[in-house]
Amino acid sequence: MASNVYFTNLRANPRMTLLDKLEKLVRKAGMEEIAFTNKFTAIKIHFGERGNLAYIRPNYTAKMVELVKSLGGKPFVTDANTLYVGMRANAVDHLETASLHGFNRLTLGCDVIIADGLKGTEYREIPLDFKHCKSAKIGSAVADADIIISMNHFKGHEMVSFGGALKNLGMGCGSRGGKLEMHSASQPFIDEPSCVGCRTCVVNCAQHAITMNAERKAVIDYSLCVGCGQCVAVCTYGAARVRWDESSATCAEKIAEYTYAVVHGKPNFHINFVMDISPDCDCFPANDVPIATNIGILASTDPVALDRASIDLVNAAPTMPGSILDERGWQPGMDKFDLLHPDTSWRAGLDYAEQIGIGTQSYELVEVK
Repeated sequence: MASNVYFTNLRANPRMTLLDKLEKLVRKAGMEEIAFTNKFTAIKIHFGERGNLAYIRPNYTAKMVELVKSLGGKPFVTDANTLYVGMRANAVDHLETASLHGFNRLTLGCDVIIADGLKGTEYREIPLDFKHCKSAKIGSAVADADIIISMNHFKGHEMVSFGGALKNLGMGCGSRGGKLEMHSASQPFIDEPSCVGCRTCVVNCAQHAITMNAERKAVIDYSLCVGCGQCVAVCTYGAARVRWDESSATCAEKIAEYTYAVVHGKPNFHINFVMDISPDCDCFPANDVPIATNIGILASTDPVALDRASIDLVNAAPTMPGSILDERGWQPGMDKFDLLHPDTSWRAGLDYAEQIGIGTQSYELVEVK
């Protein structure tokens, strides 16, 4: 059976602003049917890396906070720490970045909570027993929430072809150790020049797999290491590192399994903002010319249908003049995402997400004017 995906374009006027259209869209898409009263509601968003300007404006998030409150819910806005070393790898830097980008109590009307804690080690292990992951390490604030709402900037992605609801839910809600599991098929390693001999990784390794050598550098005993990623999470010097060696298709499938862990058994609702469609993730400290013209906002209770509808709309839209697709010789009828990241396939994650029961790629687009 097809899922309904609701769509509104970006035309606006003083009597019907884009914020008004967002509220009208989500109400029409069934958000009011969720029982929010006294329920902790996680609004999952990507705050954007510093230097990137393509992330969703905080004004849209504030509108959703207002709506959840009006329906009796207890909203908070959240994201989990990044695996790479940047300005969102720990809660202190992450909250500062969020605030600089306009995501704070003053602008939103609710608190911002980093889902996996100070160093990315606060998570709940949710049993799965799927093909790749036997469990998922989900940031505690998301795992403990009663209701999940995802607000997703739809864009290209260098690892899995595109970033939408599934990427924001699966990869975005995983703890740092969870992100390691999705990105890497191997155990972490120590970059010796970066190691300062602080022994933080030694103290925090539950398997006692890390010791110090004669030069006071950390050493991993791979016969004991289980690849949990705790050393990567707690090392503040970038010495414990990830081997970025997982294939695109497998990473996309792991993201789907983590998405299942986030939404299964809970009311959930999802919004894709198909605008400023940058070629790469908002984790990049810059954003290039969008690959297509702005399209609109989509909403659904089915994240798989939502992402598939977004892909189809982007592929049907004109390219943005001067984008990387024009440089690569895009012609009408070409798949933009295949041309953008030819070593990836957007189909792998959606096919697998459909297979494990998250949603369906069959959808009916319902326009909300």
